[in-house]
Amino acid sequence: MSEPRPRRRRWLAVSLLAAVALLGAAFAVFRGDLIRYSLDPKVPFQTYKPPPAPNYSQLSAWALRPAVPEAPEAAGPKADIFFVAPTTFDGGRNWNAPIGDGDADRIFRRVMAPNYAGPFVSVGRIFAPRYRQAALYSLMSLSEDAREARKFAYADVAQAFRYWRDHYNEGRPFVIVGVEQGGSLAARLLAEEVAPDPQLSGRLAAAYLIETVVPAGRPPMPPCLTRNQAGCLAAWASAPQDDPARAQVTLDRALVWNGQAELGNLQGPALCFNPILGATSDGLAPARLHQGGANATGLEWGARPAFLARQVSARCMGGILRVAAPRSASLKPSGDWLDQRRQPGFNLFYADLESDARARLAALTPR
Repeated sequence: MSEPRPRRRRWLAVSLLAAVALLGAAFAVFRGDLIRYSLDPKVPFQTYKPPPAPNYSQLSAWALRPAVPEAPEAAGPKADIFFVAPTTFDGGRNWNAPIGDGDADRIFRRVMAPNYAGPFVSVGRIFAPRYRQAALYSLMSLSEDAREARKFAYADVAQAFRYWRDHYNEGRPFVIVGVEQGGSLAARLLAEEVAPDPQLSGRLAAAYLIETVVPAGRPPMPPCLTRNQAGCLAAWASAPQDDPARAQVTLDRALVWNGQAELGNLQGPALCFNPILGATSDGLAPARLHQGGANATGLEWGARPAFLARQVSARCMGGILRVAAPRSASLKPSGDWLDQRRQPGFNLFYADLESDARARLAALTPR
């Protein structure tokens, strides 16, 4: 007479385990959608009150800046680097990041600066403004609100550039570097601030727009075609060699600036610079020419990382740099869902970019 109760308990236990497994599977499938939903500010940009603006005369408005920016060291680098950082602010309640957000600053210092500004430390003094960057969610959406957030971020970058130009640069040669969101903002900066000014554009060694889609038909500066060319643009967006679908998605979702300072879909082919070849070219760059990637995450600022050479081959195909899988695990994406949607914590072309920037500066300023 006591048999049914244990059976009932076993049935309940099996049912509970099945329900837990079902919920776990559902969470795994919809995890990205749930995180993306949690990052949506859920307020129209027109009624959104943005964080206070930075004051670029103050040290707090700069993520990186020389100790005495008005007085370059005689023995120091002869050029300046204006660096526009990639997305480090995930979002949530804000379309645009508050200046000095703790988590965003931590990701910048630990990941983005050493990996993406690091290759240019030996080339020039680094100036990296804090700006009210569009949140990561804005880069996942093609909505008008997301576009407005990105347009809003540009005003800070343009103001920082003008302040650097008028107070710190003092006629020195310079390089512009922008990564991902920062690359898109730097593209507009080139079109509106640099290209129309012959004196300014004449001092530009190069502009590197990393992981940035730029229209090949109307680039803001002439593309870099050879290594000894100065005053040119090196822009590319990459995808794994064995993932053509991702390459197409990158182009389909790309938003680029048009002549009316609006963000719209890419029309026509994209510009594609190959960092291994040092040229905008569709030629194959074999791994034997690869000077070296680096994983500089967590390194002290200014420390030179160990290079991993001959890791990847690369070729421009259809406007996207198609890159072979690196052998080293330290040059492969890792981290959680959010980490994998920000710029990775390594730079596949660290040594190639360092060498390329030095060559273009030398071409601009021969002995």
